[in-house]
Amino acid sequence: MLAQPGVGPLAAAQVLISWSHRGRITSEAAFARLAGCAPIPASSGQTVRYRLDRGGGRRLNRALHMIRREAIRCLKRYLARNLYRLLENPPLPT
Repeated sequence: MLAQPGVGPLAAAQVLISWSHRGRITSEAAFARLAGCAPIPASSGQTVRYRLDRGGGRRLNRALHMIRREAIRCLKRYLARNLYRLLENPPLPT
């Protein structure tokens, strides 16, 4: 787990503590619910939206949030790289 980008020793320990043992959590969706990051429908009228579940283990949610900061940094870098390439070589108008 420590080989994953953004996963430090504290986050890995919290994930392992929350997971506890094989068989306790039966699916990926159940783990997301435990972490408080499962999507919940929050639609009204014709607007379809989702929000994150506020329940679940707060410490596990915090560990995922620390890991997510690294993931967001990577995504921003990827987006900046693509936008720069688009600016340097704009597509030909059709």
